[in-house]
Amino acid sequence: MEPQLLHAVADSVATVVIHHPAKRNAMTAEMWRALPPLLDRLAADPDVRALVLTGEGGTFCAGADISTLQGSPQEAQGLAVRAEEALAAFPKPTLAAVRGHCVGGGSQLAAACDLRFAEEGALFGVTPAKLGIVYAASSTRRLVSLAGPATTKYLLFSGELIDTERALRSGLVDEALPAGELGKRVAEFTRVLVSRSQLTQAAAKEFADGRTDRDAHWAEQARGSGDTAEGVAAFLERRQPRFSWNVPTSG
Repeated sequence: MEPQLLHAVADSVATVVIHHPAKRNAMTAEMWRALPPLLDRLAADPDVRALVLTGEGGTFCAGADISTLQGSPQEAQGLAVRAEEALAAFPKPTLAAVRGHCVGGGSQLAAACDLRFAEEGALFGVTPAKLGIVYAASSTRRLVSLAGPATTKYLLFSGELIDTERALRSGLVDEALPAGELGKRVAEFTRVLVSRSQLTQAAAKEFADGRTDRDAHWAEQARGSGDTAEGVAAFLERRQPRFSWNVPTSG
């Protein structure tokens, strides 16, 4: 099978799989280009309430396919940054499910997700110093926001890999799972995500990511959504709420 991004939607969760096992799921230029339009389609699907990004088999993503850097490294980096930004802008909760190596462009993609769950034994690294590449400012700031300046400098200065325990301690990883438990935990947690209010999630995502000009917009959305009334009624009636607000498909 050619290197590609596979995807499926089940139980309101879209799963995107980085599939290039011959090169430990390294991202080719075509794969970088394919990610933003794929995300646009999934964001517009009202049946999708959360997204999981993972890699084929026992590896998340070993980074960019180095052969793509032989022509124009700047162009290749631009493709990666555009894919990263598209993932960060996805309007519904996103979760990276990480096994094995999560390196270079793989760490870039994982950092662009809202949450990162990793299986013990996973390894994380950001390796532009091994290639003489200036890591993009936006990607660096995103890494700092997760792991702090000291860990970001350690990763970028050295290109060394850190283990799951250190990634968890630094904030790069949100949950670490024993071997064989990642899939079960991701399925369990995404069931929680899709049961919650998309209104709350969408507003919280924007606010947490630093947007400061949409308070009035979200107050208006809340007034017209019916989600609050439904949530209160469900709580009083001791039943699961049936939230109806959806992320607008027009963007």
